[in-house]
Amino acid sequence: MNKLVTEVLHFPTLKTVMAIEEVIKNADTSISRNKILEKLDNGVMRSTLNVTLDYLEKRGLILETKNGFIWTFNSNKNLRIAQDNSLEV
Repeated sequence: MNKLVTEVLHFPTLKTVMAIEEVIKNADTSISRNKILEKLDNGVMRSTLNVTLDYLEKRGLILETKNGFIWTFNSNKNLRIAQDNSLEV
């Protein structure tokens, strides 16, 4: 069995994942785990938050910095096309 499955006490619902995404997207600067929990209106367990943050980071939607998390995903189609056609130096 997957190691993650045996360690996780509670998997996040889609509603929880979307709420955490919105909190990080709407933050003006990097946001800490504690601040994310404060901004969520429902009682999200820290372990559930950690699983969600790990998921979002693995998908390339957020980045953890020394000061907290920042939203990095850009859905702009033109930017994606430019990146695909660019030359890495």
